[in-house]
Formats: sequence, C-alpha cells, structure tokens
Amino acid sequence: MTAERQNTLRTPAPKPGVPQWKTGKPDAMLAAAVDQARRELETITPAGTIGEHLGAKREEDRVVTHLFDSRLAGYGGWQWFAVLTRNSRSKVVTVSEIGLLPSDDSVLAPPWVPWSERVRPEDVAAMQAEEAAAAGEAPEQGDAEAEPAAEDDGAGSDAAPAPEETDPAEPEDADEDEASDAE
Repeated sequence: MTAERQNTLRTPAPKPGVPQWKTGKPDAMLAAAVDQARRELETITPAGTIGEHLGAKREEDRVVTHLFDSRLAGYGGWQWFAVLTRNSRSKVVTVSEIGLLPSDDSVLAPPWVPWSERVRPEDVAAMQAEEAAAAGEAPEQGDAEAEPAAEDDGAGSDAAPAPEETDPAEPEDADEDEASDAE
C-alpha cells in the first residue's frame, strides 16, 4: 500500500474539547453497574434531578462512562455522567469521576462579549425609558424634575454671581460723591 493511500485511511485528528468514544464492546461488569453509577451521582445531587439512563460507553479497557438525563432546573439537555473502572480480573467496581456535562441539545450561555461592546448609549437610553414607563412617569415629569436640579444658588457653579440690588432712591453715584468730598 502506498503512503498516500495510508494517509487517506487514517482517522481525523480529535477536536479539542470533544470526547472521542472508543468503539467496541464495553466491559460487561461495568456496563451492568448502572445502579452503582446512579447511587454515586446521588452523593452530589438529589435523586430527583437524575433522569433515565441514556447508555454506557466504553472509554478504554475496563473503563465505562454511564450517562443519565438531567432533570436539574436550568440544565435542560445536560447529562449526568459517572465513569466506572475495575482492575483486571477484579470484580470490584470503582467510581473514577462523576459530574454534569452539556450535550448537543443543551442550552448554553452565549459567547462572552467585552463590556465596552455590550453596552451602547442607545441601550442605556432605552433602559431609562423603560424604567420611566414602569414607574408611570410621563417624559414631561422627568424634565420638570431635572429643572430644579439645574437651578442653583450660584454656589459651586461657574456662573457669575448676581449683581447686588441697590435702593432705587439712592443715586448710584452717591458713593463716588462721598469719596470725592472726603479728599
């Protein structure tokens, strides 16, 4: 057989994060240990959250993974798993690992997006409009509430202070006249 022909017969490289199931018949003793796998899962979750047994898959010689449907709220399509193993010529089944994994039917969170790309000015304006509508406020009321906050006594603002009020009976030049008489 030529080298080119051998390369085309090889299996594709495994994708990262995707489990590769070995083909072949699973260990009969481990495949029959469904009740033990369920009991071990009940050590980390209530029995009501573990659904029906979905199957047993062979990982290696004398290593089998049991899959159970998840009834855990918010985890639709996820699967509980229990990895069982045994030594050669031993009848003692050992649990290696238990946990919860997503399946192809799982509802997963969307990909992470940085905050600067998630929140836009129009999102903030829409949120404020929704809050105002929920509170039963009309837009005019919101504007009226903003006006008193804008009016200020001049303290702490950049505006020039209001001129002092003078008595209309006194002439404005009276101070100047008094200053010239004093000299």
